[in-house]
Amino acid sequence: MKQILTLLTFFMAITCSAQQLTLKKGVIIDSLVVNDSLNETFSLYLPRAFEVSRAWPIVFVFDMQGRGKQALSMLRQAAEEQGYILAASDNMRDSVQVSKNIIVANRMFNRVFSILPIHTNRVYTGGFSEGGRFSSLVPTFVKGVQGVLACGATVANTEVLTSKNPFHFVGISGNADYSYTQMLAVEKLLDRLKFPNQLLIFDGGHDWPSTPYLSKALGIFTMASMANGHIPKDSFFIDNKYRADLAEVSRLYSSSKPLLADKLLSEMIGVYSPFRPTDSLKQSKKTLRKSKLFKTQNRSQNAIFFKEGLIKEDYVYYLEEDILSYNYNNLGWWKYQMEELEKFHKSPNTLQQQMGKRLEGYVKALVADNIDIINAGSSIDEEALNFLWMLKTIIDPQSYDSYLKIISYTSKIDDYGTALFYLEELLKKGYTERSKLYSIENTALLRITPEFNDIVGKYLKGARYNIIEE
Repeated sequence: MKQILTLLTFFMAITCSAQQLTLKKGVIIDSLVVNDSLNETFSLYLPRAFEVSRAWPIVFVFDMQGRGKQALSMLRQAAEEQGYILAASDNMRDSVQVSKNIIVANRMFNRVFSILPIHTNRVYTGGFSEGGRFSSLVPTFVKGVQGVLACGATVANTEVLTSKNPFHFVGISGNADYSYTQMLAVEKLLDRLKFPNQLLIFDGGHDWPSTPYLSKALGIFTMASMANGHIPKDSFFIDNKYRADLAEVSRLYSSSKPLLADKLLSEMIGVYSPFRPTDSLKQSKKTLRKSKLFKTQNRSQNAIFFKEGLIKEDYVYYLEEDILSYNYNNLGWWKYQMEELEKFHKSPNTLQQQMGKRLEGYVKALVADNIDIINAGSSIDEEALNFLWMLKTIIDPQSYDSYLKIISYTSKIDDYGTALFYLEELLKKGYTERSKLYSIENTALLRITPEFNDIVGKYLKGARYNIIEE
């Protein structure tokens, strides 16, 4: 395909056959067509320094809800700072098979490569949560992917990893993220398999990392490309990164965060060893680990990890039993567990606070996974789903959709008492969408009853149907 590319001051006009595509630098462009014969689109970001005279690195970002533009907005500033192109499909879905998502991703890859000068040795994938997990699968199916940036997510399937097809894995996790301990375990596995990898840790939960962490991750990919000879070595770039990391280590230690300081030192040794001696970093690490503050926090963290593992085992065991037996009587036990987690949240011990947040995120993810498994079955067990929706109102009281589904199912089986109870609980939580209440599936008879309308009128100042008393 013949391509004529003309670079303007702020716009890039690309002519492919009879089709002309105008792209603006420094902004996210959405709804770009992948293929005229398919209803697939993607979003794109070109850094302001972009020019067609040289090849550029790219990160293909995945969001499993198809929110391409939103995903790119989280990485845009880091990509601008580090000089990376970003692209994200608008058609990724966690509800379809992995193979179908891979095919969609591959079509986007081909389209981007056909219109932009991409450095073939600097192709990366990335994403947050499920998008991050999916991005770790792509190198197994698509050749040429050099690295993966997974935020709040670990490697999706460690069984397919092989030292014959390594890629550079950079993970970023909050120390209160439910995937944190699993990411630490996967880091050890990658080390054994001799996969180049770094794990960057920040104070926080299951959230997108801030721009400095994302920028640092892209900088690691850039330095790895220099070490591999894919781009020229830039001593000024490396020295600036080194000094910034040393300053961050000092800041973390002076803020009484020796565990984070130690982790950063470990990653620095791996990142900078191809460019300079790391004896001073190793000595600093030894000195830090001898400090009383580090020893105290490290002992405490190991004890907390052990306790956390036991609690997770209880969650898995009891949830499996409760689903199989529709054990509604055990909902009280789950409520007690949430109260115990609340105590951890209020603990003066920071490490216990982090454990409480990790466990809360873990049980939410565990319930969500079981709901997905049941919905994916050939025969859906509605009673098991109803139990899980009730459990979800306990572990996530603001999950309005769960209340609506309970009201629908219990109305379907004529259990109007339970439906009315969850209707009132829903309204107590602040739900205000009256029109949706009067369109819940299976509630045609329920919503004309005096009881239903009395509850709606009590919380929403008026009901759809007036009750006529005789």
